[in-house]
Amino acid sequence: MAASGRGARVFKGSLISNPSICSRCATTYTRTPGRLYSSTASTTTTSAASEQPPTPSPGAYDIRSGLILTRPPLLTRTLHPFENAFFFYQKRLEERLNTPFITNVYFKPDTARRIDWDLKVKERQGTVAKELGVYHGKSAAAWDDELKVGDGLSSQESIVGAILKDAEARVSDDAEIIPAADADKKADVKRLDRAMDRTLYLVVKGKDGWSFPADVIPDGENLHQCAQRVLDQAAGVNMNTWIVGRVPVAHTVKEPVRDASGGVKSKGEKTFFLKGRIMAGQADLKDNPFGYTDFKWLTREELEKELSPQDFKGVRNMMSDR
Repeated sequence: MAASGRGARVFKGSLISNPSICSRCATTYTRTPGRLYSSTASTTTTSAASEQPPTPSPGAYDIRSGLILTRPPLLTRTLHPFENAFFFYQKRLEERLNTPFITNVYFKPDTARRIDWDLKVKERQGTVAKELGVYHGKSAAAWDDELKVGDGLSSQESIVGAILKDAEARVSDDAEIIPAADADKKADVKRLDRAMDRTLYLVVKGKDGWSFPADVIPDGENLHQCAQRVLDQAAGVNMNTWIVGRVPVAHTVKEPVRDASGGVKSKGEKTFFLKGRIMAGQADLKDNPFGYTDFKWLTREELEKELSPQDFKGVRNMMSDR
C-alpha cells in the first residue's frame, strides 16, 4: 500500500524499501529496523574485538584469603613541654579528687593480672597513677605539689618511660614472676609491648619466606570466613582479635608459570587481605596446618625488609604512617 503526499513511503513487509529525503540536510538515508549501526562500524568493532588480549584460561589462579593483623599504637605523638606540664598537673589534680581505686572490682584474687598489679604498685610505693612518680594524692601535703621549671617528672621522656615500664608484663600466664632483665628486651620482635608508638603487623614464616597468614578459599567459605579460619588455625585461639570489616584492604597477585604452548604448568595466586586488630593475647604457631615455623610483630619499615618487593607493593598503601 502506498501513501500519497509529502514524505510518502512505500512499506513492504516490515522494511522501508524506498529512501526518504531529509528536509534539513537533503541527505538520503535508508532505515532498517533493529539495526542501529552501519556495516562499516560493525567491521571496525569486530576487528577491535579480535585484537584484544586473550582471556586467561580458567583455573590458572588459586583464589586465597588472608588477614593483616595489627596492633595499633599505644602512645600518642610527642607533646610540647607546656602540654606535658599542663596534663601532668591535671593528672595530679585528678589523683587528689577521685575516688579510691578498688582493686577487687578490676582484678580477680590470685590471678596473674592481680599479682602483676600488686607488684607494680608496690614499686611505685602505693601510687596508683603510672606516670606521677611517688605521689600520695590523699596525704595532707598533696596540695603542695607544684613542679619547678624544668622538672624532669613532667618531661616526655619521663612520662613515656613510666608508661612503657608499666605496660611490660611482669607476671606470666602461669602466675610466675618474669625477671626484670627478661622483661626489658626491646629488640625482641615477638613482643607486643615494643615500639609502643607505632603500628605492628603480624607476619609468619612459611616455605616461601615471610608473609601474612593466608590460605586458598574452599567451597562454602567467603573471604571473611576464610580469613578468620586461617588466623585461628595458624596463630591459635589464644588471641582476642577483631576483623575490622568484610571488604579487602589489599591484594597481591602471583602470576602462573606457563609452558611454551601457553598451558599452565603451575597455578598463580590471587590473595585478598582483610584487616584485623589484636586486643590481647599472643600468637601461637603450635600444630598449625600451614607449616608456619615462626612469627614476628614488625613495624612498616621492618616489614619492607622481610616481605618480597611484590608483596610489600601490594599492601603498602593500606599501612599507616605510624
